[in-house]
Amino acid sequence: MHVLLWLVLTLLSVEVSAEIYKWVDKDGTVHFEDRKPQGARYEEFKVRSISGVQTYRAPRTIKTIAPKSAGKKNVILYGTAWCGYCTKARRYFQANNIPFEDYDIESSASAKSEYDALNGKGVPLILVGDNLMNGFSETHFNHLYKP
Repeated sequence: MHVLLWLVLTLLSVEVSAEIYKWVDKDGTVHFEDRKPQGARYEEFKVRSISGVQTYRAPRTIKTIAPKSAGKKNVILYGTAWCGYCTKARRYFQANNIPFEDYDIESSASAKSEYDALNGKGVPLILVGDNLMNGFSETHFNHLYKP
């Protein structure tokens, strides 16, 4: 029984990676796809997933404007008031004195616009330096946040 439990936990913690390609069509529409676009200039992003939490590099056009503490990365949380994982992330940041900017994508048009530019698909979407994290995991956040 212990072996089976160990095997399941090991498989759940395996890192999976993929590529995402960003490109702009002739009308100026930005696209994100998992296939290389034919005949268009594109930017490639590496996406990693550990235990269901995905991370990837933020597009260079996005500003990381959260306050920076000595030796730490900027942290921005895009979330909603009703999201339990958003609340869990906020409480974790506050309890660990991690400075962060908190943007509600339902009450702020500019926050929603930034979220869309980051190709947000769910909440929370957390920007840690220039890495994005879909969802929240203390372990995974610490991996991205600590130098």
